[in-house]
Amino acid sequence: MFNIKKQIRKLYSSAIFGQISLSGAWVAILAARGFSLAQIGFAETVFHIVSIMFEIPSGVLADVFGRKKTLIISCIMRILGDLVMIVSNNFTLVCLSIAFHALNYNFASGSGDALAYDSLKSVGQEEKFERYASNQVVIYRVCEGLSTLTAGFALVLGYKIAYSTGVLSSVIQLFILAGLVEIRLEAPERDFHIWKEISDCFKKSFLFLKEARRAMLLMFTNSLIGAMDILLLFFLQAKLPMAGIPKWALGLALLSTQAGGIIGAKLILGAKHVRYRVIFVFSTLTILTGIALEHTGLYIVMTFGGFIASMADDALQIRTNAILQEMFPSEQRATLISIESFTFSCIMIVLSPLAGVFFAWW
Repeated sequence: MFNIKKQIRKLYSSAIFGQISLSGAWVAILAARGFSLAQIGFAETVFHIVSIMFEIPSGVLADVFGRKKTLIISCIMRILGDLVMIVSNNFTLVCLSIAFHALNYNFASGSGDALAYDSLKSVGQEEKFERYASNQVVIYRVCEGLSTLTAGFALVLGYKIAYSTGVLSSVIQLFILAGLVEIRLEAPERDFHIWKEISDCFKKSFLFLKEARRAMLLMFTNSLIGAMDILLLFFLQAKLPMAGIPKWALGLALLSTQAGGIIGAKLILGAKHVRYRVIFVFSTLTILTGIALEHTGLYIVMTFGGFIASMADDALQIRTNAILQEMFPSEQRATLISIESFTFSCIMIVLSPLAGVFFAWW
């Protein structure tokens, strides 16, 4: 008999080992190796280009061939990326490593949530997905916080050892993923043709979005608000030292912003009966307040702005995600989640340079 608790525990464990390593502060690692800021910026561009190219196709492959298989492919991409970085002796190999890590992100982005929701739905427990999403946010924030705190440690050990920890954790993750149960609420047709299935998945997904305008609006607005928070936190890393924060306090300040996300992820679970519009307006105003506080020049106030913005963003993200999962057809679930990630990437590409000018000017 299918054990839903065991399935969810394995998805949690996979998320932990899929994110934890000493190479999280990859920008600092590349800078310590002597690469220029221009090169590091180009490497970030490579990540986004590859991500945009493969985000939606990876979701389609997950829906057609199975979410468990694409999670395993994601893990293999991370291993390849870490191994290439370990042996890299030039910038070309660094970019190749970044591309593999982008594919790691692509193949994992929609598959895990889709498998979790359909697993819960198969046993009539889909109402528990919001709690699952909340716990996944906590795992992400904790791992990000640990990466922030261990950034200096990674520089001391060197990039080869730092990326070796990623290989080790990915190997453990592979064994965990192998124990997952593939769930299909819609049985595939006996007369299975690969390209026909892929084409049908694309068509049905975009047809759904054409008809379900509310889903499209939710995806766009949630991505826009999330991008505002991400950019706030990104520039906070540069502006806190400019505001005079002591070096020893920088890591703690950035860690507190991650704690804000954890609190938001838990608070939203107690607001099940609050209307979505209320949560959306409150979250948007809170993030805008955080942006305003970031420009006070007072590092304690600026840190508090990052804290409340993370709290609001993660609360909104979890509630939006739960609503969208209820709306998405099971057979296109991973594809539609990938389309949301694609929307976020497009918004980030547009907003990033504008935000850079805005934050530098104000």
